[in-house]
Amino acid sequence: MTQRFGTGARLFHWLVVLLVLVQIPAGIAMIAPALEQESIDRLFVLHKGLGVVLLMVVMARSLWRLTHRAPPMSESIPELERRMAVATHWVIYAVLLTVAGSGYVRVVGDGFPIEMMDALGLPTLLPLMPGVASWASLVHRFSTFLLVALVAVHVAEVLRHHLVVRDGTLARMWPPLGGGSADPDPEPSPDQEPGP
Repeated sequence: MTQRFGTGARLFHWLVVLLVLVQIPAGIAMIAPALEQESIDRLFVLHKGLGVVLLMVVMARSLWRLTHRAPPMSESIPELERRMAVATHWVIYAVLLTVAGSGYVRVVGDGFPIEMMDALGLPTLLPLMPGVASWASLVHRFSTFLLVALVAVHVAEVLRHHLVVRDGTLARMWPPLGGGSADPDPEPSPDQEPGP
């Protein structure tokens, strides 16, 4: 029987997926020359606000994964492939943090507002630093391309396991709610590898 991730891990996973599915198209659209300025402004406000949300969610999800063990992968998956899967998930976490963090540095460091934070009365955490913000912009773009590539590989592998290998890998993280769970995300044991 396939052992699912606990509800907390599944909710974090699919919330990040949802945020990324909004953020990347919004980020591409807001620099499209064909859009009217009003639409571009709205996309910038959305992208900046959701970027802060994404940063907070990814940080919380990373802490969750460090303190909650993953259910074991199928024994039919070769050991090397299992290790590669674990490593890839941690790289995706790191790239997600880089994308969101560099976006924040680029905006705040250049003195632009994050309207959502202003509305909530939250202070910016960084001073003006245009030089650093310029580098952060480059990091933001490059890490976004890297994120898209990593997610594409991740999705392709999950679909291969689901449609070709048929080992129940997708059922570990689906559905986001309900469906039962053989692992309620207990505390990690020293010999347990972390999972996604």
